[in-house]
Amino acid sequence: MKAYHIKTINDIHITAKQFLDDFGHHQVFAFYGPMGSGKTTFIKAVCNILKVEDDVTSPSFSILNEYFTAGDKHICHYDFYRIEKPAEILHTGFYEYLDMADMIFIEWPENAESILPTERVNVNIDYQGDGRVMTAKHNN
Repeated sequence: MKAYHIKTINDIHITAKQFLDDFGHHQVFAFYGPMGSGKTTFIKAVCNILKVEDDVTSPSFSILNEYFTAGDKHICHYDFYRIEKPAEILHTGFYEYLDMADMIFIEWPENAESILPTERVNVNIDYQGDGRVMTAKHNN
């Protein structure tokens, strides 16, 4: 397990770079954390490091946003916050995206644990008195 400490918003790109160095060779990333903990902000920083050309925003209403990098990497960004049943995600083509996307970022994965691949990186973000603490662990 790797731990990262993000004290200020200025630290986020340094942490995103380190995170990609440590885990960037994986495909699926499940982001856990309370509302407002910085899941979307961190994903946006990671996408910035990857040189995503699209506007990175929370897909909380659309469930899925797709992004492409300057190097033609395909990134899917899911937000399962409004999901009531895991089967709802299947209508987005979730399993097809697992076959074709280079990276998949999932916010609120706890709402659909039963359909997530076991091969993934679990990322936990939580508040601490002087910033955010993020831990990441590869599950297989």
